Amino acid sequence: MMILRSAPASPFGRMVKLAAHVLGLMDQITVEHSDTIDPDDTIRLQNPLGKIPALITDSRVIYDSRVILEYFDHLGGGGTIIPQDPEARMDCLIRNARNIGIMDAALLVVYEGRYRPDEMRVESFVEHQRDKIRRALDQIATESIEYTNDDMPDISQIGLACVLDYLDFRKPINWRDHCPHHVGFMQSFAAAVPGYRVTLPPGLDPSTLR
Repeated sequence: MMILRSAPASPFGRMVKLAAHVLGLMDQITVEHSDTIDPDDTIRLQNPLGKIPALITDSRVIYDSRVILEYFDHLGGGGTIIPQDPEARMDCLIRNARNIGIMDAALLVVYEGRYRPDEMRVESFVEHQRDKIRRALDQIATESIEYTNDDMPDISQIGLACVLDYLDFRKPINWRDHCPHHVGFMQSFAAAVPGYRVTLPPGLDPSTLR
């Protein structure tokens, strides 16, 4: 049995949990909550960076989310959620790197508001992170994407769904202002992909996908 250290609100943790659901691996995984702020949390022993997600297997601890996704693809037989064709694989990895970059920027916006006193917050830093998100979303808006029921989503589609939901959850910006045509993708993805609803951030209502 593998152990996944994660947290319900983490978009990085959700991405790997959703991939595990898609691949039918969740019955091999126990999800254990991790508080990365708690100095006594054992995540700091399992991952010296103290970051989630971290996947504990019989032989090693695997981190970060990108490496865990590669490992899950391997367990699923290879070429499942990450294409094997070199060109398609590279495109998929680049798109998901962009997804992860959006998550990073959104999380920095959250942390600036959560951990700095009002008088110490740097609005120019927050706006710099929002600009990263806006530019990435504007690029995403130029790309054609759709999800057909029963298709195996790749990691870039899984990551994009997690990104857009996280932006709805934390609200650093409204992604619909930049990617209005991706509402249809999200509706189709949410209706058909295994694990979508059970991995949603706490309190996020899927009926907002409109």
